[in-house]
Amino acid sequence: MRRTLRLLAGVKPARYLTPGNPTGLTGLYTHSSPRSSLIYLYSKTLDQLKEFPESSVYRQSIEALTKHRLSIIRAAVPPGYDEWAANAAKIIQENPEEFEVNAETTLDGVHASTVTAGGDVFLYRSDPTDEDPRDIEWDGEAPERGNQGLRAEQERYELGYLDAKSLEHPKKVEWTPEPQLTANQIEELETKIGAGLIEEVVQVAENELKLVEVMKENKVWESLEEKPPAGQWEYFERNSA
Repeated sequence: MRRTLRLLAGVKPARYLTPGNPTGLTGLYTHSSPRSSLIYLYSKTLDQLKEFPESSVYRQSIEALTKHRLSIIRAAVPPGYDEWAANAAKIIQENPEEFEVNAETTLDGVHASTVTAGGDVFLYRSDPTDEDPRDIEWDGEAPERGNQGLRAEQERYELGYLDAKSLEHPKKVEWTPEPQLTANQIEELETKIGAGLIEEVVQVAENELKLVEVMKENKVWESLEEKPPAGQWEYFERNSA
């Protein structure tokens, strides 16, 4: 199913897969940005693994596999990515307040935040729809405030007036989405990784990161609180009576 979709995508001039389209696997849809997602997930996983002892067999195996796949993903660069990265860095530098680590949604409906992993900076940005419901609901009236506790009406009004934010946004940041991998590039990545569709690889990376975080939190490399009695597992040995 996916190969048919890729073949059709290759006929079109753009040669890109459409995000959200079916992949042929039930409940799994075409990822919008698999490259940046995998780079973040793999980098975050490697950062978490640093908390494990170097003698940990789990750390050694997962670290080797993650670094191998990360190198494959980094080697696949979308067309026009370098120009986009330079322009994005310039926009972030000129508008630092719009890309804070824990940025709140701005008055124009845009939410953007930055996170770091493995020495790289990753940007999450959510743009509003063309029709903002706030423009429809707001009719010039003062915004209603929540329960202010045991306060007089005048005090509640003053608090609401002071806390209210202006609905006028001083400027709008023009943001260009990150260039995406072509259909051929994604197919090459899937062949090199050999773990199914790129969307499946993303799911595995997400679950592996969750597992690493749980194992780190519980410090699984430490000795058991309740040690097993001597000889508990001896009956599994070939020389047992």
